[in-house]
Amino acid sequence: MLQVIHTIDRFTTWVGRSFAWLILLMAFGMGYEVLSRYLFGAPTAWAYDMSYILYGTLFMVGGAYTLSRNAHVRGDFLYRLWKPRTQATVELTLYLLFFFPGILALVFAGGKYASRSWQYMETSVFSPAGIPIFHFKTMLVVGGVLMLIQGIAQVFRCLVCLRTGEWPADVRDVTELEDQLLEQANQSDGNNPLDNASTIGGNER
Repeated sequence: MLQVIHTIDRFTTWVGRSFAWLILLMAFGMGYEVLSRYLFGAPTAWAYDMSYILYGTLFMVGGAYTLSRNAHVRGDFLYRLWKPRTQATVELTLYLLFFFPGILALVFAGGKYASRSWQYMETSVFSPAGIPIFHFKTMLVVGGVLMLIQGIAQVFRCLVCLRTGEWPADVRDVTELEDQLLEQANQSDGNNPLDNASTIGGNER
């Protein structure tokens, strides 16, 4: 199971980092629009469409990467107090009852939605340039499939935790400051972690 988890995590990481470059394209496009509109009085017909398509694609495709980092919003004021096996039991139940049915509904409904869009080569009615959006709607299916694949890895994590009593190691490329402070507090045997907050944050950057 650990091999499956690591393989899926590596794939999700590759996809997430690849699509992250859309942020630079979006920033360039919006920067160009601002200069063109306010300095030269010549707004573009494509900047708005580019911004919502790129952002929407990044949002949908990046969901699996975020899940692999355990970074989705969670009301964990109780969760963090539970033992690992209790956490794994609750997570596994929620994945089976809510996550997979919801993601499967997204994939099948999104597939029908995208299929109709491809049939008549749908274009945006809100775009002065009349840009095609059938490829954009396909991202609903792509994002759903990626979430489904990563969900399998998360279920395997729960099963490993139930068997061993410890969560398998996550892939870490970004760490929140709160987690760094908690780790620093555990290592310093009671010293105030806030004393090193600025140093920790600076090193992370």
